[in-house]
Amino acid sequence: MKKLLATATLLASSIVATQAQACWFWEDCTYTKTKYPMVLAPGVLGFDKLVGFVDYWYGIPSAVQKSGGKVYTTSASAFNSSEARGEQLLAQVQNILAISGAAKVNLMGHSHGGFSVRYVATAIPSRVASVTTIHSPVKGVKGAAILTGTDGTVAGSLVQTVGTAVSNFITFLAGNSYKEDFMASMKSLDTAGAAAFNAKHPNGVPTTACGEGAYTTNGIKNYSWSGTSAVTNVLDPLDTFFGVMSLVSTSEPNDGLVGQCVSHFGKVIRDNYPHNHGDAINQLFGVRGLFAPNPTDVYRQHANRLKNAGV
Repeated sequence: MKKLLATATLLASSIVATQAQACWFWEDCTYTKTKYPMVLAPGVLGFDKLVGFVDYWYGIPSAVQKSGGKVYTTSASAFNSSEARGEQLLAQVQNILAISGAAKVNLMGHSHGGFSVRYVATAIPSRVASVTTIHSPVKGVKGAAILTGTDGTVAGSLVQTVGTAVSNFITFLAGNSYKEDFMASMKSLDTAGAAAFNAKHPNGVPTTACGEGAYTTNGIKNYSWSGTSAVTNVLDPLDTFFGVMSLVSTSEPNDGLVGQCVSHFGKVIRDNYPHNHGDAINQLFGVRGLFAPNPTDVYRQHANRLKNAGV
């Protein structure tokens, strides 16, 4: 019985996030209608919905669905290793494939979720049509070493204890029961952890410092995009955090956490959107820079790109 309930919960968390509104008669109602469904994987914090109504991907699934796209959202540990979160996504993708009857999926991962989608692509390459990493630190975040102690500082057990406690609280609010390990997450995201992961999952990873990776590997199309504006709107409470973090995360242009060049993966669509790490998922509640592109349009355009690529 417990196994059945767990499976039911997992399936429920993976079903389309919102019901799309009807397409207006002057719109192209198939603009985002990809051949295979899109599966969105969250970064750190890992929730699909928090306390039942706060969406991780604010307004994005419904915007894509409105013009024909089929979107599934997933959840993960708030903080854990790339491998642990990858396994969590793999289980959900396999369920989505069974539910939808689709032959393949288009995987899209934000931040640490970019590692998750790459993990799944390695595990079941024949069931993955494309992989897209979004503001994801493919080659790691230098600032993460401050917390792991690999930069010579002493992180101590306090960081692990407090970080994991916060992780458990977030997972509780999301209605999930994942295992949490804050330090494992930080070690996965520092440059050494990312390099170790890339050695096992090299497909799409650039071989040069700021170049592009393979556009297609094992029949899977690879894409990425990112931004370079840490502070985009003073009315957004998240901007203070990203503004401070941009000073310690990396010395290159960044989105408040992830550097411009380390985000490169496969075909780089754009690496300098005027978006910060939160704007990448249309947070906080859609607040962004005055003249910045609407993040929902960025996702719609990419869905159309996938459609035109035949996936």
